[in-house]
Order: sequence, then structure tokens, then C-alpha cells
Amino acid sequence: MRKALLFVIALFTLSLSIEVTAQQRQVSGTVISSEDNEPLPGVNILIKGTTRGVISDLDGRYSIQADANETLVFSFVGFVSKEFIVGNRSNINITLDPDAKTLGEVVVVGYGSQTKGDLTGNIASVKGADLATIPVPNFQEALQGRMAGVFVESSSGKLGEGVKIRVRGTTSISGGNDPLYVIDGVPMTSSGGIGLYNPLSDINFNDVESFEVLKDASAAAIYGARAANGVVLITTKSGVKGKTKFNVGIQRGVSSPTRLREFLNAEEFVELMRESGDNVGDLAFVESRLDRYSGWSDWRTNETDTDWQKEAFNPDAGTTNVNFSASGGDEKTRFFFSGAYDNQTGILIRNDFERISGRLNLDHKVTERFTLGANFGLSRTQNNRLADDNQFNNPIQLVALAPITPIRDLNGQLYDRPTATYYNNLIDSENAQWLNTSFRNITNIFGEYKIREDLKFRSEFGVDIFNQNEEQFFGSRTNLGLSTNGFGRSRWTRIFNYNTNNYFTYNKVFAEKHNFEAVAGMSFQKSDQYFTFVEGQEFPLDELRTLASAAEITGGSSSVTNFTFLSYFSRINYKYADKYLATFSARVDGSSRFGDNNKYGFFPAASVGWLVSEESFLKGNSKLSLLKVRGSYGLTGNAEIGNFDHLGLFGSSSYALIPGLRPSQIPNPNLTWEKTAQLDLGIEFALFNDRITGELDFYDKNTTDLLLNVPVPATSGFNIQRQNIGRMQNYGFEVVLNSVNVAKQNFTWNTSFNFARNINRVRELAPGQESIPPASSRFLNGVFIGQSIGVFYGPAYAGVDPANGDALYYSNAEKTETTNNYNDAERMFVGDPNPRFFGGLTNSFTIGNFDLSILFQGVFGNDIYDGGGGFFAANGDWFDNSTLDQMNRWQNPGDITDVPQARLGECNGCNASSRYISDGSYLRLRTMTLGYSIPKATLERFKVSSMRVFFTGQNLLTFTKYKGWDPEVNADYLASNVFQGNDFYSAPQAKTFSLGINVGF
Repeated sequence: MRKALLFVIALFTLSLSIEVTAQQRQVSGTVISSEDNEPLPGVNILIKGTTRGVISDLDGRYSIQADANETLVFSFVGFVSKEFIVGNRSNINITLDPDAKTLGEVVVVGYGSQTKGDLTGNIASVKGADLATIPVPNFQEALQGRMAGVFVESSSGKLGEGVKIRVRGTTSISGGNDPLYVIDGVPMTSSGGIGLYNPLSDINFNDVESFEVLKDASAAAIYGARAANGVVLITTKSGVKGKTKFNVGIQRGVSSPTRLREFLNAEEFVELMRESGDNVGDLAFVESRLDRYSGWSDWRTNETDTDWQKEAFNPDAGTTNVNFSASGGDEKTRFFFSGAYDNQTGILIRNDFERISGRLNLDHKVTERFTLGANFGLSRTQNNRLADDNQFNNPIQLVALAPITPIRDLNGQLYDRPTATYYNNLIDSENAQWLNTSFRNITNIFGEYKIREDLKFRSEFGVDIFNQNEEQFFGSRTNLGLSTNGFGRSRWTRIFNYNTNNYFTYNKVFAEKHNFEAVAGMSFQKSDQYFTFVEGQEFPLDELRTLASAAEITGGSSSVTNFTFLSYFSRINYKYADKYLATFSARVDGSSRFGDNNKYGFFPAASVGWLVSEESFLKGNSKLSLLKVRGSYGLTGNAEIGNFDHLGLFGSSSYALIPGLRPSQIPNPNLTWEKTAQLDLGIEFALFNDRITGELDFYDKNTTDLLLNVPVPATSGFNIQRQNIGRMQNYGFEVVLNSVNVAKQNFTWNTSFNFARNINRVRELAPGQESIPPASSRFLNGVFIGQSIGVFYGPAYAGVDPANGDALYYSNAEKTETTNNYNDAERMFVGDPNPRFFGGLTNSFTIGNFDLSILFQGVFGNDIYDGGGGFFAANGDWFDNSTLDQMNRWQNPGDITDVPQARLGECNGCNASSRYISDGSYLRLRTMTLGYSIPKATLERFKVSSMRVFFTGQNLLTFTKYKGWDPEVNADYLASNVFQGNDFYSAPQAKTFSLGINVGF
């Protein structure tokens, strides 16, 4: 297949070189839009009455041969056409006026760009300027609520950690589900960081011009084997010809938790625990523990009432952002330069994030035919990190400590066990450090040569170099260093990821009606990762924190891994009479990750579109200014598995100090990609001269050959083998509506709404396998045929027996009978962490020099399992402090409540069940920005071209029935494809208020 495609590409390129045209005078120029003075790519420039024509490039430039008496016709879908007689001019610059602006918007596609009107696939686009002032550490969070079908969820309020993005659902059970990120043509390293660090936090999104998400197969198939989860194209800013323009921005904000939970005070805690002990005949034991936990104070008089939740959060949390940029250029050279400093102090103690970044984008026109350029980005990020949610040194776990316990003893030392109920991790604030430092260099250089007016060749070489070092030290008083007189660990990783793209682009207009564009080329990527760690203990002083001071080195290791991709791709766009559209694309991918029998995969896609509004019976209709129908079908793949899952592997071993090898993995030479076939049907429309515009899409994604670990016969010497078995389906619809509600000179009001419904179903597993049940009784997520991935499966809580206070569970699937024996409860489906639908609503206003933007974002129909409830909502089962609702416990026969009787140590209802599952739906005022632009007349005396002051609020209001800290949660130590919707002492999101100023000159 690969040879065949190469032959087609070679034959296609050869055929282009045969055609010759009569040429006499060279005319060149630039085409721009009158709406924003930006260049227009893809404009048709025809010699009137002939078949000769060209198309403007990405910068709006064109060059064509014409006679003096010939007329140039400039036409572009969505713009009013213009005609100019050549005469004796060799340079003709054109400004086109928008007709239907919906069609004229330019979006980036794989290996090129297109206008919105020419698209036959589904691409969601957000401009970088819309995200510039949002006070979050990574662009993923800033995208929430802005794109239909793109679900974004932060795991918690910890800084620098992972963010889940799902484009049209989850397609894999054990493979990766994150989209492919491509920045300026370079496939980014988006995983592989140490621990839970998010490598995408290294990107300064103030440098980004636009984000495009390729959602359907037609748009994404040109990225082949890695496009099943969608593709995010990130385009950074370029210089603009003209006087050098400078911009300086400063933003400062304060942060706090979106919500706090209500825990028992000292008096309530004593009441509940004494009752809990008395109910099991062990009041004396409880009171002895209360004596211990109260330290130097007297619990009987409530002398101490510590709010441990308050101690977990940082009262000085906030954000600081300073950025500077300069851009400009002339006919030959354009540049964009920027520098930025970002600092965030987290809402949790000991958690902060700092990023220093710089960028230089440069392109130079060497000759009329040859252009060189480079995009260079460099950043250093430092993140003071925190332990996983399930660790005792996670700050929020402080809430488990008894409110009767003082923070410090009479000597000023922080109390720890046995006085504190559990580890008092405030000690980490004084005796530990956990610093993660990364250096990131993402650079792409390119050369573009115009072989003919209608044919050009572009070659790119890009690198993404990721260096990360993590230094951990836990002193002699900390939980980790207590028994070893201090503990230290140093971990280091380096990922060198390089990529080259080489491709031809051909544009030609035939007979004034046939618009033909073709792209064909190859791509190669290799990524090498090196990892080393060393750890030691026995430090002489807590002030000496590097491993050079450790008396004993207790461990260390190193590893190397890599992968490569070799790809060949092509795409053909055809447009007839500016109203009939077709796109065909194909990619052949070869990968080192797959077996010898399936190294290469073929990923084709096709789509068609019809601009009905360009037909004579609708053209010029003011009520229906745009109507386009489109459909696509194609195949994409998922290659996100281990680098060597297909190989027979050996690991080191030793016997009596003699080194040796042992087999560790059975080979599978047939291992190949997961394959996703996707159908998309869409309609785009605009009403009343574009006052109302929108898109409606239905899609159906079927993923086959799932990459699963399948049991194999014990005679093989192994338990499991990675195989291609199973099927999963995602289907649903998306709605996008935009409206211009008011459009007056001094007052405008625009609204944008997006809504998506995705249904996920597991259709097949291994032969004879019906489910992958929860991993243990502590968890509820499982995989079942016919259900959504990660559904909650376990006992259904039936409330409290009014007669005796026992916790009850349903003992049959019909929920007609109950039992007080947890082990006799019927296991059933008790919840679904996958949202039924999600969306966003943005309203933008301008009133004179004021502007206001308000974004509401919502997620609806998902469930959350609060695993921490088995400890802090366990009706006094042990000495963890409880949430206030536990005071509603059963106390007397006839009491009607859902909180069982308090019984010390008997776990009366504290096991994993639907008791701790609740509705996770929420509606959030995600972002609100109010700005004021200083009038230009006022600025002229200061030689300043623009000045805007603004206020931005993030996560200002949250409407939800969820009882936990925050409904946007996915406990970090569990987060995976299957384990979703879990909360376990997970930090809430930050609410941030910030003020800023931007000055241009």
C-alpha cells in the first residue's frame, strides 16, 4: 500500500510539471479583508475569459502572468468579487469586502489552511485572543465551554497537573484517549512527565494565534494513526508587515477555593464520638482517645477548636502575569517576539507554579519564490508539587484530624501522632520540599519554494525538547522521613522529539469553475526518552537536602525508550462553481510500536459539501444568507500504547549474585492500531444577513481492534498478552448557535452557544468476556458490554432501617428487598461518570469604550463517587472528623434519616456503595471579563496606540447539587480511562479575581 501511494504521489507531481501556460507579464500583490485588514489565503485570481488562474497563499500573496489588456477577477467565497484591468501595473493589491463573513473565516487544517466556506469536515476554532487574560496555568483549562463536542475537565485545583480532554467521547479502554497536539507543525510531547506533571503547562498561550480542533475523520484523517481522539492544532502568532508594534500586559489576581465543606466543630465532634462509642459499649475507650487527641487542652470544655480545613488552604493564593511582545516587518522579513512571566500561588498550601517563557517567530522572503522561517519557543517552568489525593501528606487530608487537637504543643512544635489522629502534614510545610523544574524548547524551521505559480514545496524540521528534574526531600519529622532520619529522591527525564514534514501543495482553477487543491508529502517523527532516578536516606540535618548529604543511597535506576513514525499523506480538495465541495484524504502510517506483520496502516477519508445558498434560487436571500450541508466518512487510528508492547521482552534477574535474564512479556507480531471509523453529517446556516449562524452535527464513531490485555493459556508461561480485541462506540450530536442580538454604533451584543450529547457504549470485549469488573471492593468503576466505560457497579444503598439504625442495601436487582449485610447486597449499576451532555454559553457586549464577556459552562447528567465519604461521612465509624451532615444520624427507633446509627469500628454503612454517589451536574460562571479601552484621543498625547484596563473573574459562581468540594473532579491517583468521576480528598477549583492592563504602542 505504501509503495502504491508513493507511486500515485510521484505520478501526480510529474503530471503537474508537464502543463505550460502562455505568460507575458508577471503581476503580483496581496489580498486582504476590509473587515480586519488581515491577509486572505485561498482567494481565486483568474484571467477573465480564460482558464488561467492562481490562488493566494497563506499570507494573501499571489503572482500571475497576464497581458496588459487582460482583466484580473478576484473572487472568494463569503466576499464580494472585484475586477481590475492589468494595464501597465506589475503590483496590484486588493481589499475585498465581506459578503457573508461566516464563509470567509480562515481556519487551519492539517498541512495548510482553508476558509470556513470551503470546509467539508468539522473543525472547532478558538482565537488565542479570547483566552489571553484567563488566569489558568495551561491552555486546556482555558478551552472549557468554548467548543462543541470537546469535553475538558481538570482533575482538581492542584496546579500543574493533568487535564482530561475528550473529543467526541472515549474511544479506548487501555490505550490513550487524549488528542494529538500539534504546534506549528510539530507533534508535541503531551505525556511522559515525571509523576502527574502536565507537559502542556509549559506552553504560554498568550503566544497562540488560534486553536483548531479537528473532530471528524475528514478533518483528522490526514494525521492517520494518531487522530482517533481528535487533533488540536496550535498556531502561534506571526509578524505583520508594517511599523513595529509593541504590547505590554500586566495582570494580578487573588484566588480562593470555589467551595468549602462544613466539618464538625469540637463540641459536635465530641458528641458524635462519645455516642459512637457508647452505642457499642466502648465509651471509656473513646474518652481515652479524646484525652490523647486533645493534647495540652481539655476536650471537655472545648478549649481547642481547630479548623483544619482552613489550615489546608492558602490565604495568600493569587496570580501574576507580565507579558511583552513586539511584531512588525517589511516586504521581505516579518517577526514576532514575546516574553512572559507567569506565577500562580495555589489555593492549597505548598503548591505554586511559575513559568518564564520567550518566543521568536521569523520569516524571510529570500526571493520571490523562496521563503525561510523559524518558530522558536523556550520556557522554564517550576512547580512546587503535592502528594496524590490518597496520601496523608495531601493538604486536604488535614480535615481528618480531630478539631479538639491543637496545631502546636506548648513548645511551639507541630503536633503529630499519636496526639494527632493521623499525620499532621503541616510538618511538610516546614520540613519538606518537592520541586519540579522543566525546560522546554519547541522549535520549527521551514523553507518554502514556489516551483510554479500553482505549485510549491515546503520542508519543515521541528524539535520538542523536554528536560525535567524533580527534587524531593522529606525531613526527619515528616511522614516519609520519620523512620529513616530524612528521605530524598532526585528524578530526571529528557525527551528529545523531532519531526520533519515535506510536502507539495498544488492550487489551480480550471475554466473559472473548477477549483482544485492537492497536498502530498511525507512525515517522519522520532522520540527518545531517558529517565534516571536515585534516592537516599539518613541525612545529618534537615537543612541539608541534596542527596550529596545522604549517608545511605538506597535505590536508583535508569531507562531508555523510544518510538518512531514514518508517514505518507495526501489530500485533494475540489470545488465546483463555488458551491459543490469534495475532499479526499489518505495517510499511510508506519510505527515502531506495532508488530512486524502490521507495521503499516492505511487511513482514508472522504467528505462532500453543498453550498445550497450559492444556488440561484437562494443566492442573495437576506433571510437565509448561508445554507451548507456536508457529510464525511473516514478511518483514523490510535497508537497510544507502550513503545514495546508487541515485542517479546526480557528483564534482568540474579541468582546468588550471578546476573541473568528472564522473560517478562510474550510477543505479538500481529499487534496493530485501534481503528475508528467515523460518520459525520452536518448542516451550517446563517439567517438574516448573518445575524444568526449555526452548525448542527450528528456523528457515529465505531472503534474496533481495541488494544486489551487478554488472558492467555498458562502453558505459555504468561498470564496476559496485549491483543487487538473488542469494540466501542461513541455517537451523538453537537449544536453551535451564534447570534448578533444588537449591532448599533455604541452598543453591541453577541451570543455564542454550544451544546453536545455523547453516548458511549462498550460493544465487545475478548471472546466470552462480558465485563471487566471493579478492581476491588474499594472501587466501583468497571467495564461492561452495553454500558458506558467506567460505569459505577456495586451495592445500591437503601437507606436506614428506622427500627434499629442499620444501614440497608438492596438485595435484589428489582430493589424490592433489602438487607443489612453488605456482603449479601446485590451488585448492580449504580451510576455513570460520563456526562449526558455539556456545553457553554458566551455573551459579549460593547457599550462605548466598555466591553463585557460572560461565559457560563455546564456539565450535566454525570455521577461522582466520593470515596473519601467512607472516612469523613461514616457516621462516627472512627476518629476522623466528620462532615456536618453526619449529625443527622439515626438515634432513636422511628427516626427517618439516610445516616445510619453511629457505631465505632463497625462500619455501619461506610463500605463502597451508592451511598457515596451523587449527581455531579453543574453550571458554572466560568469566566467574566469587563474591560475599558481608553479613547484614542486621550492616548495620542502619550504616543500610545491603545490601552485597555480589565477585570477578569474565573469560576465566580457554581450551581450544583454535589455535596463535595467541587463537582469538577477526577481524583489524581485513580484518573484513567476506566477510573473516572472519583473524588477522594481532591482540591476544589480556584476562584480568581484579577485586574490587568494592556498597553500598545
